[in-house]
Amino acid sequence: MHREYHEWLSPALGRRMELLVFGEAGARVLFFPTRRARFFDYENWGVVEALRPKIEAGQLQLYCVDSIDAESLYCPDKHPAERIQRHLQYERYILEEVLPLTQRLNPNMCLMAAGCSMGAYHAVNIAFRHPELFGRVVGMSGRYDLTQPMASFRDLFQGYIDEAVYLNTPNRFIAHLDHDFYLSHLRRLDITLAVGAEDAFLENNLVLSQQLWDKGIANHLHVWAEEAHTPPAWQRMVELYL
Repeated sequence: MHREYHEWLSPALGRRMELLVFGEAGARVLFFPTRRARFFDYENWGVVEALRPKIEAGQLQLYCVDSIDAESLYCPDKHPAERIQRHLQYERYILEEVLPLTQRLNPNMCLMAAGCSMGAYHAVNIAFRHPELFGRVVGMSGRYDLTQPMASFRDLFQGYIDEAVYLNTPNRFIAHLDHDFYLSHLRRLDITLAVGAEDAFLENNLVLSQQLWDKGIANHLHVWAEEAHTPPAWQRMVELYL
């Protein structure tokens, strides 16, 4: 399986960023890491290996990007307004630096976003904010409202909500979305959500799925047995949904 390592000083973030590329052809997949995880964790956990047949067949090309969650959404030392602004810088890094790299390496027109746990939030959030760029999005074991506590998971913004937080919270902005440009592109987007029946984020997924349907946006919601919030479950999910 073809594997490449890339590193550069990101203008958007002002720091060095790393990523791994697997495969040479097929649909380009931005694969976002889990909470505070690294770009190499999906490889270490066997999730990339589960996709080997599709990668080697030239159906998929994975871009396992790094995370800066510890500097943004999971940085308690910063005011919530600073956290979301750092997150927006990360979005710029993805859109202005990573996407051009994928286009240089692979001319395939199909772009997908995918991730597990916190990575599912990143994938769904960026695809919903920029649906004109993506053809598919797959969120596995995801949480799509970081402003609400869920079981042991706290409200990451401690009650603070501004326009930037709102516009980066799918479960908040989808319900009120009435812009024809975004709705038309979201209605052509292939959306898959997968979550365990005992996952703390189950209700969050059910709400988002229904909000999408209420806006005429088709989506596929798969509820797995038990919690299904582990690398072995994600290995099986990627085989089915990517």
